[in-house]
Amino acid sequence: MKKKLMFASLAAGALAVSGLASAVPTATASPVHEAGATHAVRVCTTHPLPGQMTCFAMALADASGNIIMSKAKPLTAFTPADVQKAYNIKGLKSHGATVAIVDAYGYPTLESDLAKFRDTYDLPPCTVKNGCLTIMGEDGGKPPGGDDGGTNWDLEQALDVDMVSSACPDCKIVVVEANGPSWRNLGTSVDTAAKVKGVVAISNSYGSGPGHDPHHYNYWRHKGIAITASTGDSGYQDASAPASFASVIAVGGTSIIPDGSQRGYSESAWSGAGSGCSDKNKAARYQDTKATGCKGDAMADVSGPANPGQGGLGIVYKGNFTQVGGTSESSPMIAAIYALAGFEGNPGAFPWNAKKGLYDITSGSNAAVARRCATPARAGTVRPGSAPRTVWTPSAADISGSLSP
Repeated sequence: MKKKLMFASLAAGALAVSGLASAVPTATASPVHEAGATHAVRVCTTHPLPGQMTCFAMALADASGNIIMSKAKPLTAFTPADVQKAYNIKGLKSHGATVAIVDAYGYPTLESDLAKFRDTYDLPPCTVKNGCLTIMGEDGGKPPGGDDGGTNWDLEQALDVDMVSSACPDCKIVVVEANGPSWRNLGTSVDTAAKVKGVVAISNSYGSGPGHDPHHYNYWRHKGIAITASTGDSGYQDASAPASFASVIAVGGTSIIPDGSQRGYSESAWSGAGSGCSDKNKAARYQDTKATGCKGDAMADVSGPANPGQGGLGIVYKGNFTQVGGTSESSPMIAAIYALAGFEGNPGAFPWNAKKGLYDITSGSNAAVARRCATPARAGTVRPGSAPRTVWTPSAADISGSLSP
C-alpha cells in the first residue's frame, strides 16, 4: 500500500534561560552574539582541520562562554510537547521506523542521559535492552571506547537523540559513532547506518564549514533513504558539505516564538542559518533554480528551529539540563518527520513539490547586507544579502502528493 508523505507544521517556542544554576566550561566554544537572542556558543571547533568535519550544535552560555547547565530542566526551553504541538505531529506513529544518527567519538552516558530526558518529558523508554536504541561503531561493531576527548561531539549526540525522541517518540534510534570527525570516518558511518534494517532516515548534524564544497561523495547517496544534513550556523555563505550534495536534504534554521495567531507561533529566518550555492554539484532536478538563484545545488531544501535562544531544545547532557540549538537541532527533527511520514521515491523532492503543509517564512534574514533580488528565494536558500521569502518547514500532518515516483 502506497502512503502519502506528510509534513506536519514545524515551529517552536520563544526561549529565555531562567533558573539555571551552574556552568560547565566548553573547550572550543566560539561566542555568537545576536540581537534579541540569548548568548550562545558553538560547542565544536569553528575551524576543522583539512579533511575533517565539525558539529554545528550551539548552546546557551554565560558571559564567560561557559555552557549553562542545571540539575533542573530550563522551564523556558523548547520541549517535546512544543515540538509536537508546533509542528502538528502529536499522535503520529512511525510504526517501527528507525532514524539513524551519525556523529563522531564515544559518548559513555548516552543511554542514561536519553533515559533521563525521556522520563522527564513522559516519553516511552528507549533503551538498548528493549530494542529501541542501538549504539555502534563506524564499522557496525563496538562503539569507540572512552569519550570525545573534550571536543564536545558528545553534546551534539545528546541533542540529536533528544530531538529525534521529541519529534518521533516511537521511532527506533541507531547511533553510529565514528572513530573521528574525518570525511572517511563519518562517511563510512553513513554507509554503515544505511545497511541497518529498518533505517529510513539518517541525520548528519555536521559539516566541513563554509567554502569547502567538493564534488559529491557516494557516502551520502543511498537510494530510498532520507539523508539530512545541517547547513551550518554562519549565515549566507559559500556552500559546505555534505549539505551541498544534491543527494542530501539540506536543513536550514529558523527562529520561532509563541504568539496569539491561529498557528500559535511566529517564525522567521534565523540570522545564523547557513545557506549558499554549490559551485561543484549540480542542482537536484526538483530544485527551482530560478527561485534559488543558484546554478548548482542550493542549501537549504527545508528548515526547522535552530536559534538557540528562540527555539532551542532543553536536552540532557551528562546528567544535567542545558538548552541547545543550531542547525544541528533542525536536521534530526526533519529526519524524524520523514520517519513519521513513510515514503517511497526520492525523499528530497517532497519539500519542493508539496503544495500544503509547509510554512512560508516571509521575515528575517541570514545575510549581513540587504540587497535587492528579483525573485524571492525558496526553501531556506537566500541570494547574497537577501531575506529568505520562503523558508520551508516540513510538517507531518497534511501533505499533498503521492510518494510513488
